[in-house]
Amino acid sequence: MKKHLVVFNVVGLESSNIFADNLPNIQQVAEHGAYCPVTPVFPAVTSTVQASLLTGKYPNEHGIISNGTYNRSNFSVSYWDQDSSLVQAPRIWDFLGNGKSDDVRSAVLFWQNTLHAKSDVVVTPKPIHLENGMIMWCYSRPPNFYEDVLKPKLGEFQLATYWGPIASYKSTEWIAGATEITFETQRPSILFTYFPHVDYSAQRFGKDSSEVKGDLINADKLIGRIIEKVNKIGLLDYTDFVILSEYPFSDVEGFINLNQLLRDEGLLHVRQIGGYEFIDFEYSEAFAMVDHQIAHIYVRKPIHVDQIKKYLRKIHGIDKVLSTVGEKHKYQIDHPNSGDLIAISEKNKWFSYYWWYDSDKAPPFATTVDIHRKPGYDPVELFFDHHKKSIPLDAGLVKSSHGRPLQFDSGDSASVFITSKKDDKVNSLLTKDSVTSAEIGSYLIESYT
Repeated sequence: MKKHLVVFNVVGLESSNIFADNLPNIQQVAEHGAYCPVTPVFPAVTSTVQASLLTGKYPNEHGIISNGTYNRSNFSVSYWDQDSSLVQAPRIWDFLGNGKSDDVRSAVLFWQNTLHAKSDVVVTPKPIHLENGMIMWCYSRPPNFYEDVLKPKLGEFQLATYWGPIASYKSTEWIAGATEITFETQRPSILFTYFPHVDYSAQRFGKDSSEVKGDLINADKLIGRIIEKVNKIGLLDYTDFVILSEYPFSDVEGFINLNQLLRDEGLLHVRQIGGYEFIDFEYSEAFAMVDHQIAHIYVRKPIHVDQIKKYLRKIHGIDKVLSTVGEKHKYQIDHPNSGDLIAISEKNKWFSYYWWYDSDKAPPFATTVDIHRKPGYDPVELFFDHHKKSIPLDAGLVKSSHGRPLQFDSGDSASVFITSKKDDKVNSLLTKDSVTSAEIGSYLIESYT
């Protein structure tokens, strides 16, 4: 009988949560298998960590240096680009296809950078944007798997529950349903699924909030439901389960408007277009592509790097600034895609992307859910200004963040790796106090391909 593996990516699950009384399904997998704390690769953000989990490589090898990229040749920032080709290293399904049996199949649901991926089954949101609205759609492989198999049973996937002011547990509930259907109808040898909803409550209410605790309970129930589905179709004894998380959160008490500060120093320039201010990426001496608690700073003239680094180190709330190849290599972020400088915030701070002084001059996309046109990650999209009927311009609303390197000796929480399997490879992996996202990826590739 063919063996199977189901990998649950539960955003926001921490090692301290495993044996909470209200997470019986997660606890049962840990008790019967093995578990350990995880040190995420740097930066500890979604796309970067997921690329390491799927390739077994670090960012300086796979090239995903944040959730965004800056194209130096055409002076453009792109956030949340889903194209599979952005990952510059083979992923686990690429190894499955190298001369293996035809019945070895992989499936990946709602992971980043999987558009046109070579996995046998892929489902990822890909709405069609029109001049006066949007057509909701999910790209799927095989073609029409979303339209003909998932949608008739689950209904249309609701993008608004996946991100934005009404993002909620409903998105994970749909994905969990799709996971059950995919496992039952396709029987993949390896299935990766994504539970995003704890991410929303952590950023809105704080990591130790009652909302986070409730959302972890909901995640545990869905895991239990999927394990029971595997049992009902007679494959429980032939299926391994991995439960992991990408990063832990740290509560924040303030933010750094880094682009505004660069503008104060005459380094960032704007263009006035239609009464609004847009960053002039071409002629700015420096600008920051921010992502949670890290910022890639791109400098127009290399001669100015040291001067700008000295300025950044004086900014209240910035913990470290990386500039040399050696400094970046220490964090395995020395890749051409990286900024000339990389700023890391203090534990209780995060970087906002704002650059305007007058909110009336903020670009129209600033007060909307527009993840692709904003040149930085914007967690304020999780909130809503009921008076103005728009996304607020108040970075102080955000309660928790992530991205910086973990410092366990300073009391940082850890993300987690749990496996139902116990063997020599697992024992070898867990000999250290913690494992990295890349080491987990290498283990999965070595053990299941």
